[in-house]
Amino acid sequence: MNKKQKVRVAIQGIATSFHEVAAMQYFGTDIQTIECLSFHALCESLNDNTADYAVMAIENSIAGSILPNYFLLQQNHFNILGEVYQPIHMHLLALPGVKLKDIKTIESHPMAIRQCSDFLYRLPNVEIRESDDTALSAKKVRVESLKDTAAIANEQAAKKYKLNILEKRIETHKKNFTRFLILSKKDAVQKTPNKASLSFEVANEVGSLADALMTFKNEGINLTKIQSVPIIGKPSEYTIHIDVEWKKRKSYDDAIRLVLRQVRNLNVMGEYKKAAIKF
Repeated sequence: MNKKQKVRVAIQGIATSFHEVAAMQYFGTDIQTIECLSFHALCESLNDNTADYAVMAIENSIAGSILPNYFLLQQNHFNILGEVYQPIHMHLLALPGVKLKDIKTIESHPMAIRQCSDFLYRLPNVEIRESDDTALSAKKVRVESLKDTAAIANEQAAKKYKLNILEKRIETHKKNFTRFLILSKKDAVQKTPNKASLSFEVANEVGSLADALMTFKNEGINLTKIQSVPIIGKPSEYTIHIDVEWKKRKSYDDAIRLVLRQVRNLNVMGEYKKAAIKF
């Protein structure tokens, strides 16, 4: 009898990356992770059915929104099934025996570098180099035996690649988290959802956006996120992305019916359960 096939989840990065940690937080540890070194590759793996689901970072509490990923969501029309808030603890990793004074280069993903900017600013004569992934940077230090290079990554990467932690918790703010979206090609009805991600366009007129947002307020809907994304080829026009939460489903349904009359191209990208933020 064949064993049940594991759920295939596309992640940005390699094993022990923050994306894999988030995937396991949502799906459990018994999954098959599909490693993708870019968010474009992550989307392709979902589109060509290499993966059943994908986990995509969308914002960080220090570095802010990841705007290119909003464009990818618009282009691919994936369904958002859920979200994960993952605490992000950044460590400076190096080969055993290497001291901080030996480090000439520090490498990591651009978002990780931004999250540790205060610490990095205080290091004199150190080159900061961007890479495709935090865990990949840690792996490179080990595989290439780089004695003058450190990587910014998590504790899981330190253990997997047998690196020492030179400096712990180097993120600028200690209450640092990244929000990840759980994506699927297929629609899925979530039981008792209380949060939704929407996108729409409004006329380039005074008060058009304010009127739409006021509709949500009047129906008792909490607006938790708003992000404008330029529409390519249409100067001064934007797609508005919002996240909303509700206590009564009827209030949300009523708001959607009213907003449909006020905006263009309303897209319900996903309705799901709000995730908790735990530090």
